[in-house]
Amino acid sequence: MLNDYNAGDIVYIFYRNPHIQDVANIQEAAVVNNPDKPTELALFLYETYYPLSTDLAIYANVAEAELAYQEYFGGDHS
Repeated sequence: MLNDYNAGDIVYIFYRNPHIQDVANIQEAAVVNNPDKPTELALFLYETYYPLSTDLAIYANVAEAELAYQEYFGGDHS
């Protein structure tokens, strides 16, 4: 699954507010080369690099992310 991504791809993830843990939003993120491990990919979000891993729920488009959001959290994502 991680092999499906390339540097430059735009993906969508669930991002929890660090100040209010029970709030999650769908957020756009970029797949980039990991600056610390150039042979690996990372997500770039809010000026931070996150290692690309199977622990993340990553969606190829916003419609797919919204459908999953409804299933997991119910209600509107905004």
